[in-house]
Amino acid sequence: MFRGSIVAVATPFQNDQVDEKTLRKLVQWHIKQGTDGIVPCGTTGESPTLSYKEHYRVIEICIEEAKGKVPVIAGTGSNSTAEAIELTQHAKESGADAALIVSPYYNRPTQEGLYRHFKKIADTVKIPIIVYNIAGRTAVNIETSTLARLAKDCKNIVGVKEASGSLSQMMDVKAACGDKFDLLSGDDVLTLPLMSIGGTGIISVVANIIPSDTAKMVQCFEKGDFASAKKLHYKMLPLVKAMFIETNPVPVKTAMGMMGLCSDEVRLPLCEMGADNKEKLRQALINYGLIK
Repeated sequence: MFRGSIVAVATPFQNDQVDEKTLRKLVQWHIKQGTDGIVPCGTTGESPTLSYKEHYRVIEICIEEAKGKVPVIAGTGSNSTAEAIELTQHAKESGADAALIVSPYYNRPTQEGLYRHFKKIADTVKIPIIVYNIAGRTAVNIETSTLARLAKDCKNIVGVKEASGSLSQMMDVKAACGDKFDLLSGDDVLTLPLMSIGGTGIISVVANIIPSDTAKMVQCFEKGDFASAKKLHYKMLPLVKAMFIETNPVPVKTAMGMMGLCSDEVRLPLCEMGADNKEKLRQALINYGLIK
């Protein structure tokens, strides 16, 4: 149902306000560059520091600018089940094609608690849901047995964004949940390996700056042109690694600033990159041919 290069779009700020004009331009640019889907209000979109009003507005703008040309998968997760339901309901009413819902963070629920959390949202809001599994940020891994149980019991839970970093777990998910369950990479570095074991694509950070190449790599793999896909993978690899030399989305927004795509402004508690890492990032962009 959801495939290809889906960008976890950054939220541009200007003087600590959401830069709505630039956000519209970014969505339009992504569509022209071949991006297959838009995810607003994810980790890269700095969702933890958006107010409710801003969160709603960012999702609405992305839906307005996508105009149905590509799906909009709204980030609507929370460590509060009630809050996640409220955010997801708004996304549905606004016309989002799906919701990306991160597992509850800080609370550290049991596997049974995780199951009940996602099932409550899925039962309450009838919109396609992609579960976001990223234990490195949430402190709890969604075990494959829990995910398989959700896929079986909730027909609108249609896929997972897997950012566990474990290809072994991803293979277990594919085997347990079947071919109709979308397995999307949450790590740019693992996009090609994941597709080789049955993944359907990537929810990408690096696509914020190289949307065309990210989309082409996925397309080449889907067409069976594995040599071209591998060539693009290794071309992109140094740049992908540069996106994570500090906490995401600081490097990618800094890169976007260097490229003139938007301001590099992030909200506290995130802050600007250290000078040494910023120079490493600049060199990675130069090497890729993105800036001079």
